[in-house]
Amino acid sequence: MTKKVIHTDKAPKAIGPYSQAIKTEKMIYTAGQIALDPATMEIVKGGVEVETRQALTNLKNILEASGSNLEQVVKTTVFLQDMADFPKMNAIYSEFFPENPPARSTVQVAGLPKGALVEIEVVALLV
Repeated sequence: MTKKVIHTDKAPKAIGPYSQAIKTEKMIYTAGQIALDPATMEIVKGGVEVETRQALTNLKNILEASGSNLEQVVKTTVFLQDMADFPKMNAIYSEFFPENPPARSTVQVAGLPKGALVEIEVVALLV
């Protein structure tokens, strides 16, 4: 099995020693995405809904650069700074996965990079 590093300018560049995603013959594994605006590398302001939308948009762009899309996502992991934000995150999340949503785990964490409120990673099939 071979792996290929994926990079797109339509998502934030890595802020550490990791890749935006790794593509194999059949799967794509993304790094966790926080709500960084790719142009400014700053967290978008506006609360967990705005951050969730930006994180998922970043993931959408990474998947498309990999040759996949959100419909091919089989598993997500959502990291929340505060589980009280779950309903707000979930409302935005459901807009990106309106039918046949992927399996998901959601956990509360003590902190996220750059003070983010939410981070999301995905595993998707290659189309």
